[in-house]
Amino acid sequence: MNKKNKIKIVVNGKLLTVNAKFSLKNLIEKLKTPISKVAIELNEEIIDKRKLKKIFLKNKDKVEIVHFIGGG
Repeated sequence: MNKKNKIKIVVNGKLLTVNAKFSLKNLIEKLKTPISKVAIELNEEIIDKRKLKKIFLKNKDKVEIVHFIGGG
């Protein structure tokens, strides 16, 4: 695939190259992340999980995926 069709994003502090027109839902699936057990932040804004399909990543976006951990 052509470099023009790629973008660079940062996910939990690590640089990742993905296809242009890549949605947050695509990212979650690529990372094999269980959606029910995480909170997702895009450019320091918490994202409503119901909107993941409609949010497309842009070059230099910063994504933080935080896993919930139970304890006691």
